[in-house]
Amino acid sequence: MCPAIALVLLSVLTLAGCESKAHKLQQLQEQYNAAYAAYTNACPDDNTSGAARMLTGEKLTAAQIAALEAKKKAQDARCKPQADHLADIQRQILAAQQ
Repeated sequence: MCPAIALVLLSVLTLAGCESKAHKLQQLQEQYNAAYAAYTNACPDDNTSGAARMLTGEKLTAAQIAALEAKKKAQDARCKPQADHLADIQRQILAAQQ
């Protein structure tokens, strides 16, 4: 095989590999963006109400604190699968960038 043809063939294969990698990264980023939008809608960070009330000097009762903690725990349990899925996509993006 002529060295020039081999070089052209190698260049084409390398370029195809780069386009494939870029396409995979694009797909992963689109998947992450869609999953993140769904996550922020399903799992809003509304746990700041108790902190805001405490910063204003309002005293929370033990029952109010317990209710806030229970609400946070329930939201964490409900949202953990989605958060784990987002983390998995992030790991895939990082691996694809290598």
